[in-house]
Amino acid sequence: MQKLSLDALVRDHLKRAAANSTGRSADTVYGGHERVLRQTLIALTSGTTLSEHENPGEATISVLHGRVRLLSGDNSWDGISGDLLIVPEARHSLEALEDSAILLTVAKSG
Repeated sequence: MQKLSLDALVRDHLKRAAANSTGRSADTVYGGHERVLRQTLIALTSGTTLSEHENPGEATISVLHGRVRLLSGDNSWDGISGDLLIVPEARHSLEALEDSAILLTVAKSG
């Protein structure tokens, strides 16, 4: 069994994001290319956007810290710490409305 402290990872990656010119930091905490399930912790500074991209499979966003906005077409959903957002099966983007950290969970299809 393996145990990780998401709180510690959030603190670390928020510091890394603040120090990075891109305003973001990320690391796969479980799974990867060889597995169906992949969980990635992503930290974003306020105003940073993950540009529009395709949905890689079934996916959710757990907001661990801060406030984010998930956008797809004319629709948007705001999430705050403790919220779970279901990623639409369409092109979408994610914007940090304040310094934020999320856990992106993806189950790749086929």
